[in-house]
Amino acid sequence: MNKNKKFLLLTVLAVFSLVLAACGFGGEKSENSSSSDDGKDSGSKTKEINLAIASEPPSLNPGLAEDTTSSAILINIFEGLTVSDANGDPTPGMAENWEMSDDKKTYTFHLRDAKWSNGDSVVAGDFEYAWKWALNPENLSAYASIFYPIKGAQAYNEGNGSADGVGIKAEDDKTLVVTLENPTPYFLELTGFKTYLPVNQKVTEANKEWYADAGKDYVTNGPYTLGDWKHSDSIVLTKNEDYWDASNVDIDTVNIAMIEKESVVATNYKAGKLDYIGAPFQTVDLNVIDEFKKDKSLRIKDQASIYWYKFNTKDKIMANANIRKALTLAIDRQTLIDNVTKGEQKPATGMVPVVIPGFENDRGYMKDNDVDGAKAALEAGMKELGIKDPKDIKVNISFNTSEAHAAIAQYIQEEWSKKLGISSQLDNSEWQVYIDKLKTGDYQIGRMGWVADYKDPYTFLETFDTAKNGNNQTGWENAQYKGLLNKAVAEVDEAKRMDYLKQAEAIIMKELPVAPIYYYTNLSVVKKNIENLDPNPTGDIHLKYVKMK
Repeated sequence: MNKNKKFLLLTVLAVFSLVLAACGFGGEKSENSSSSDDGKDSGSKTKEINLAIASEPPSLNPGLAEDTTSSAILINIFEGLTVSDANGDPTPGMAENWEMSDDKKTYTFHLRDAKWSNGDSVVAGDFEYAWKWALNPENLSAYASIFYPIKGAQAYNEGNGSADGVGIKAEDDKTLVVTLENPTPYFLELTGFKTYLPVNQKVTEANKEWYADAGKDYVTNGPYTLGDWKHSDSIVLTKNEDYWDASNVDIDTVNIAMIEKESVVATNYKAGKLDYIGAPFQTVDLNVIDEFKKDKSLRIKDQASIYWYKFNTKDKIMANANIRKALTLAIDRQTLIDNVTKGEQKPATGMVPVVIPGFENDRGYMKDNDVDGAKAALEAGMKELGIKDPKDIKVNISFNTSEAHAAIAQYIQEEWSKKLGISSQLDNSEWQVYIDKLKTGDYQIGRMGWVADYKDPYTFLETFDTAKNGNNQTGWENAQYKGLLNKAVAEVDEAKRMDYLKQAEAIIMKELPVAPIYYYTNLSVVKKNIENLDPNPTGDIHLKYVKMK
């Protein structure tokens, strides 16, 4: 080995060691480390697990969080009225029990005796305050629409009503009454969602920036507290001994490193520095999937989520529906899955994943890899735009920094060039910068995934109900589409409701403000001494259920 190569190798090793140390994994293994794969506890009294996320959580305020990284933390340090189980079904959380009225429009929740981490009692008023805070249009909660099933919520959020007119009422400290606009079959699932989490009203009103850092004002009511938060580096969750169900929480400490590169995460896992890779934390590196398949450690599980490319319909080129159609039809999804993602995903030919009840079958909106259809749509779009040559169409594909997203973008870039003659540039940004680009419309085509907030097709379709929806980001809206969603919301006959939703899906699949790519599977690997570290159908992992052998 020549001197230059040897020096380069030593430099790389030194940098890699720094990465491990910065993520809290450097130095000697503590006596209570749980990362060994021998199936045995180390014998210490405390139990720790080590995880990784790709980036700094954009917000650890339940009312502002809109991404899976933030949600993965929030649902483990706060607890809503309900908590989803391994099947994604709601079970009692802060609400010990509840009743539903005969017309299925009023829920009365009875809170259990529970404490905030500062010793305050969790009261119904904390829920009323948190939910109405998120609905207040001044607070710009991107997920405010998740409350729209509640009477008066949409009117208040859109500036046409008042907070007093919202059907959320703390009758007393232990009783919360919620009145809905219409019967909502999935409402109890919503009450465990991140935006429905409570906050301590007294603390948050005293400090408007309470959620910026770990400390005395970051007060939680879940199975874990925010023990430490080194921004852009690591987060430590510590078991909340005052949590009402603390006796059933097995893991004492959860160390979460922020590691952007999937390849580094995989290396850490194989070195025993991490106990799990998979959603909703970091993802399995594409380059080691075959290796994990070979040793039978890779777990593959269908997930109620979709990977898609959003089109900015305010852009001159992307405003053309035929151009969007051409780009969508030209993608060979099955080959992408077989050769790039390798996770047994399913080609997405609709907006709603086939694991969602009522939408299990292909709805016939398009076929995968329809090259003839793509060329016909391209020709029509070019004529409408007055473009003579496909080479004159240049587009940008934006994505957040990730080896997987880059590989997918490169594949699709080649597809569009080879089949349509359209050239594209790749534009990657770190997560927070990328999210800001989508919000401000500073993109042409942008990747995004959507994980079901609840097990119902409405969670995928509602996102595009209006251009103002904080999670839409395409600028697209359609009055007929919105009308069908409204009909579905008001319909009590489930068969008719599903028909309205399928009609709405047909409209958005005709206009294609997004290009569906594939329906996710969750790929994960976990150390043999860890049990129940597995996402439910909506991609959540509740760490309170995790056990160590």
